Amino acid sequence: MQFDASTGRNPIDQGKVIGRAVDRVDGPLKVTGRAPYAYERHEVAPDSAYGYPVVSAIAKGRIAGIDTTQAKGAPGVLAVVTTLDVPRMKGNFNTASLFGGPVVEHYHQAIAVVVAETFEQARAAASLVRVDYAREAGKHDLAVEAKNAPLTGGSSNEGSGAPPVTRVGKFEDAFAAAPVKLDEIYTTPDESHAMMEPHATTAAWQDGKLTIWTSNQMIAWTKGDLAKVFGLKPADVRVDSPFIGGGFGSKLFLRADAVLAAHGARAAKRAVKVALPRPVIANNTTHRPATIQRVRLAATPDGKLTAIAHESTSGNLPEGDPETATAQTRLLYQAPNRMFSLRLAKLDLPEGNAMRAPGEAPGMMALEVAMDELAEKLGMDPVEFRIINDTQVDPEKPAKAFSQRRLVECLRTGADRFGWSRRGARPAQVRDGRWLVGMGMAVGFRNNINMASAARVRLDASGVVTVETDMTDIGTGSYTILAQTAAEMMGVGLDKVVVRLGDSANPAGAGSGGQWGANSSAAGVYAACVKLREEAAKRLGLDPAAAVFADGRVGVGTRRVALADAARGGELVAEGKADFGADGKKYQQSTFAAHFCEVGVDTYTGVTRVRRMLAVCDAGRILNPKTARSQVIGGMTMGVGATLMEELAVDTRFGFFVNHDLAGYEVPVHADIPHQEVIFLPGEDAATGPMKAKGVGELGLCGVGAAVANAMYNATGVRLRDYPLTLEKHLERLPPVA
Repeated sequence: MQFDASTGRNPIDQGKVIGRAVDRVDGPLKVTGRAPYAYERHEVAPDSAYGYPVVSAIAKGRIAGIDTTQAKGAPGVLAVVTTLDVPRMKGNFNTASLFGGPVVEHYHQAIAVVVAETFEQARAAASLVRVDYAREAGKHDLAVEAKNAPLTGGSSNEGSGAPPVTRVGKFEDAFAAAPVKLDEIYTTPDESHAMMEPHATTAAWQDGKLTIWTSNQMIAWTKGDLAKVFGLKPADVRVDSPFIGGGFGSKLFLRADAVLAAHGARAAKRAVKVALPRPVIANNTTHRPATIQRVRLAATPDGKLTAIAHESTSGNLPEGDPETATAQTRLLYQAPNRMFSLRLAKLDLPEGNAMRAPGEAPGMMALEVAMDELAEKLGMDPVEFRIINDTQVDPEKPAKAFSQRRLVECLRTGADRFGWSRRGARPAQVRDGRWLVGMGMAVGFRNNINMASAARVRLDASGVVTVETDMTDIGTGSYTILAQTAAEMMGVGLDKVVVRLGDSANPAGAGSGGQWGANSSAAGVYAACVKLREEAAKRLGLDPAAAVFADGRVGVGTRRVALADAARGGELVAEGKADFGADGKKYQQSTFAAHFCEVGVDTYTGVTRVRRMLAVCDAGRILNPKTARSQVIGGMTMGVGATLMEELAVDTRFGFFVNHDLAGYEVPVHADIPHQEVIFLPGEDAATGPMKAKGVGELGLCGVGAAVANAMYNATGVRLRDYPLTLEKHLERLPPVA
């Protein structure tokens, strides 16, 4: 179905199941250990051998030779495949090579896989592989390379690309003439996805066809790339990923675990499973690149912005893209004079790529601190400063209105709920014993993206509706909202719906990424159910246009027939696809939030503790408030981590991330996170398709870092601009203990 304009009233609007805070339908499987994850697919590959990766010990250079003699002779070894045995393998979405060829592009690049009867045998034999390297000098320091970084446009797998420079008006003249202005540099570090489940794959070949049971967010993309790198027809590749233990973008694309498992399985002539060891993941896969951002803001004395410039420099491999940290600034606030630029420093570090809210997450950590700094210069309340600079149109394209933008309502609602009026404008004035206490806030913004998505639905004689799509669930609640969609459309209870996800044998869904999954994939199920409703009504001798589906029955007027009766003569099957058209071009579709935070900073140690948090979100119809809240508080938690602790430490001599495991890469734990409150503004956005919904999974992260940073400044009077905001950066500048 083509959704070029609002669908008007449709069965989803009944709200009998959609919009309800129902429990996750997959929850029992997960809490009882019955959800099948990639490395544990014993039921599909009971005689799997084990593969263990060998990874590069240098960041740049060539492999002169690999000696596998000892490894091949080790106990239990079935096969050894090295990078010198195969050509370079790189998918359409990868920046770095996954495997193959003698060239080393980054540290911990996969260079061999050892297959053995047991995991322990494979790991032991892998340590016996001897590699002769020809090391080359590399560039590993963003601060050094940024000085000569060229302007570079940013292409994005999550939407349209970003040009290297955009201009509206005459920024330089307006900034020079402005009576109140700000010009500051902000930095964000390299960050790791640090999801719970490692990258893992079980692979098997049969009659020249490849099947992988893996952990992957985008099934169709990965199927296509597997076909490409192995020279297969897409029809000869199957990808199955029903459950994923977190991804945050690191599992959007084909990765080395799948390639190594497939090579190992072909060499050993049996199924092989490979999981990347935790210490390998940070350097072998992807990360969020560090940024150096310059923000310049100018305003009139009454607080109206007259000029905005946001320039960002990040690093990546030669074939990579920059982090699009200026994306939100182009759309968030009105100002007649505007300039934005992206620069890319070529670095010989591991691949930089999408991590939850790429671009906006680090970009707002700079912009929203800058907005607070300018508000202070103006003597204005930070909330009011943002309100008077709100816009209902794209500032670069005034003829293009936002489909729905209730940012001001988010700000007003949040300020009232959080008790913002009690905040002191003068910093470092509130104490609670040894703690300095402060409040901060920031705006959250993330674009809404609609992706084509297809599904198949079945109706059997017992009245059970089965949904089949290759859409994935990375812990976000896809199983549940798709079950709710089918139940609403077909007029049945959730106990009469079965959902099957993650299998490339099913129609291609939207996949999980860019917070597009829920609305897009649900629209695909909607489209399939529209066809199934038509077929069911016809089978029952009812007018499809007038038929009402409710309580397991179908009725027109006074006649009501059991839905199951439509399948008495055989199962009904329908496929549908949601395509999104004109409304996506006619309107600017985005999501908005207001984040509020209170922190305490220990005057003795400099330790920062977050005391309470609030997010008020504007994201169209909320399909399931319970799963949506989980997404938002997860984003808020990640935002705390990015602000206070997360950083991949770069060894600029040898080109690798030093703290490449969960012992050295710190993420928040329960003790770091206080009560988190989430408010969703009621309403729908009819421009986004039949579900009238938008994503929230990344909105919950965007702006959180700045809210925490602003609260820290309000508590201490010490402004920090280099993330993470660790205690040593402000300890010596804190107010006296007493």
